[in-house]
Amino acid sequence: MTREARSVLKDLIALTKPRIIRLNVIAAFGGFWVAAKWDFSWPLMLTLLWMLVGSALTMASACVINNYWDREMDQKMERTKDRATATGRLSPRFVLTYGIILGIVGLAVLWFLTGPLTFWLGLLGWFVYIVVYTIWLKRTSTWSTSVGGISGAMPPVIGYCAVTNEVDAGAWILFALLFLWQPAHFWSLAIRRVEEYRAAGFPLLPVVKGIERTKKQMIPYIVLLIPLGILFFYYGYVGYVFLTISIVAGIVWFIHTLTGFKAKNTEKWAKVNFIISVNYLMLVFLVMIGDTRWV
Repeated sequence: MTREARSVLKDLIALTKPRIIRLNVIAAFGGFWVAAKWDFSWPLMLTLLWMLVGSALTMASACVINNYWDREMDQKMERTKDRATATGRLSPRFVLTYGIILGIVGLAVLWFLTGPLTFWLGLLGWFVYIVVYTIWLKRTSTWSTSVGGISGAMPPVIGYCAVTNEVDAGAWILFALLFLWQPAHFWSLAIRRVEEYRAAGFPLLPVVKGIERTKKQMIPYIVLLIPLGILFFYYGYVGYVFLTISIVAGIVWFIHTLTGFKAKNTEKWAKVNFIISVNYLMLVFLVMIGDTRWV
């Protein structure tokens, strides 16, 4: 492979936002495993494989099209100005075509190999992320983060429904877990980059309402995560280990968020809060996967 080809391949991968996909694939796997309860039967393992492939490709499609749509605004932000779409290393038409193809393949995998329900859930997440979040709310409203969370909450539900083929209490709890996690997670990043978002013209909560208001608005989202862990245990999806760790992890995140009101260095606080949010999600889903075995 030539140096130029390697550079293009690197850009194509970066456009899919691998870090986001990695977190969401873990969430999708967690949802699947909660429903499967450590069933290693061959048909179920094939379903797991295709669910992960279809979900990852669908998410990658949404991320690529998001990069395509935001390319001009990305030029104004330090964090995004080197993206292939912002610099022009890849043409907009090529990037859009690439994103559409990923979406078609991903959704086709979900429809034909995991079932219509996962397809519709994947399509809903794709539509909300591209049309509702990227094209509409991201440029017009502070509600973009909260409403856009619908798309980010789809992966564990897709994983869960690939096994159950129905949207029941477990699916709704998994949806709520990711939906509530996202705003506080993203606002921690937005606080650190508030001036960049302001310059780019994104009306995020810390840009429009201020950092202090954003810190306050994080609190209910994080607090509501704690009873969700209890509900998950109450309905018999997980055991005492998950119950304990989810509560403790939620309290740790909540306490650190409260320290933000007295933090002398807001940027440093926001960076730590962001790291805590990522580790919270990773820990909760890893424990969820392990603890279903003993239920």
